[in-house]
Amino acid sequence: MVITRDLRLPDGRDLRVHDTGDGDTTIVWHHGTPQTGALYEPLLAMARERRVRLVSYARPGYGGSTPQPGRSVGSTAADLVQVAEALLLDGFAVMGSSSGGSHALACAALLPERVTGVACLAAVAPFTGDESWFAGMADDAALRAATRGRTARMRHAERREFDRATFTTADHAALAGTWAALGDDAGTAGRAGPDGQVDDDVALVTPWHADLAVVEAPVLLVQGEGDRVVPPAHALQLAHELPQSELWFRPDDGHISVLDACAGAMDWLLRVADSRAPSP
Repeated sequence: MVITRDLRLPDGRDLRVHDTGDGDTTIVWHHGTPQTGALYEPLLAMARERRVRLVSYARPGYGGSTPQPGRSVGSTAADLVQVAEALLLDGFAVMGSSSGGSHALACAALLPERVTGVACLAAVAPFTGDESWFAGMADDAALRAATRGRTARMRHAERREFDRATFTTADHAALAGTWAALGDDAGTAGRAGPDGQVDDDVALVTPWHADLAVVEAPVLLVQGEGDRVVPPAHALQLAHELPQSELWFRPDDGHISVLDACAGAMDWLLRVADSRAPSP
């Protein structure tokens, strides 16, 4: 069972939180772009099998959370602190896909006393400001628009249509099978309006206000070699910026099918949590 609640923050915003409520270890899931933050199968099944308490929250502008124009990637850490205090969480692991992986890394940088480990699947690396950052993206128009500011990115959202060629054959198979719920959730997020996606993209290509060089927790980077949304060069950049990280390349995966590695990533996080637990 998933418990959903709206958390009123000190600045007056609402944050929608989803929580399975029990488990031996807590993992906070950071959703991709666009998603509502809702927890869905098969993530829930993986958590049940491993006695994991799975928590998620909709970033501002998504799934019932109040928009927050001008937010940075690092802004999510302050929201996570509010979630942790409301749910009485102490230490926890963070995990996310695509832009969610980027936000998970920011939380590790800004909340070292709380985050025990990080697992990122197809995470976006910090913006370098040069052309190489876009290389390998099948459709980079939205992120390029975001470099010109929120207004330009919002104008792009008004006329953008999704190009199916952005995803690989493996991605389309995943969306038709195991990860169908993710596709449905993305559709729900998209129909609710562009605020969340626009603000995600602007945050990704502006200063994160989170220094990855100070991340202390172990980091797992998982990357599909066929990814046309977030190309493998982003994983290599992150691995360079995070020398303590472990990098798994998956040669047959794209941006969605790489999520088949979530079960292994959860197991990795549990091993890390066990190894960092204080001795009795």
